[in-house]
Amino acid sequence: MAWKLDNPLYTLSDDDLNNRAEGVWEGESLGGITEDNNRVPVPVVWLMGITIVTAFLVTAPLWGQRPSAAIYQEYIAMMDSPEVQRIDNDPDRMAYMVKTVKDKGSKWEALQERHPVTMNDLRMIKDQVVELENSSADLAEYTVVGNKVVLANFEGEFYDNGKKQYRTQPSWDKGYTIDVFYVLYFCIAVTVVIKRLPPSTWQPSHDKHPNPKLNY
Repeated sequence: MAWKLDNPLYTLSDDDLNNRAEGVWEGESLGGITEDNNRVPVPVVWLMGITIVTAFLVTAPLWGQRPSAAIYQEYIAMMDSPEVQRIDNDPDRMAYMVKTVKDKGSKWEALQERHPVTMNDLRMIKDQVVELENSSADLAEYTVVGNKVVLANFEGEFYDNGKKQYRTQPSWDKGYTIDVFYVLYFCIAVTVVIKRLPPSTWQPSHDKHPNPKLNY
């Protein structure tokens, strides 16, 4: 089971292991099924690459996004207004607030669409948001986790004076770091499995397979 690392894209197994693998390949009948030792087709490799890139591009707006308290501040400010209170039910109240905020042109519009809430959700966090507002806290530095508003778990980027860090999500951490890790892990794992087989320059002859008798 020795590893051979001098030419990893050719083979990762030493000669002894390759010889044993070739013997098994030639000697096992596999129920009469034969399989050649071909390289992975280049179109398949390109297809996998295109799939990975496409997945990253399609999900780009969602990378690591976490709802901050700031994106709900405008909704909470409207909750007790006469216009909202005169509406009979919660779904219509929420729809009215969403439309009103959107028509005014909120800077959080994209995040509000990605992280929709109900009136009950807003009621659970309302008092916490108001308390933070009264203490002049930056709501963008607080994350909504269920019914809690907590200080964001970010060591973000520095303020302009270079002395303090934002608790907002930094530009270099958009959640794709972990995705890149798993994609690399998958590609490396598949490559290792393939390259532990005999190199593609060797092809089985299949003439050592016994002829199975199929009984129907």
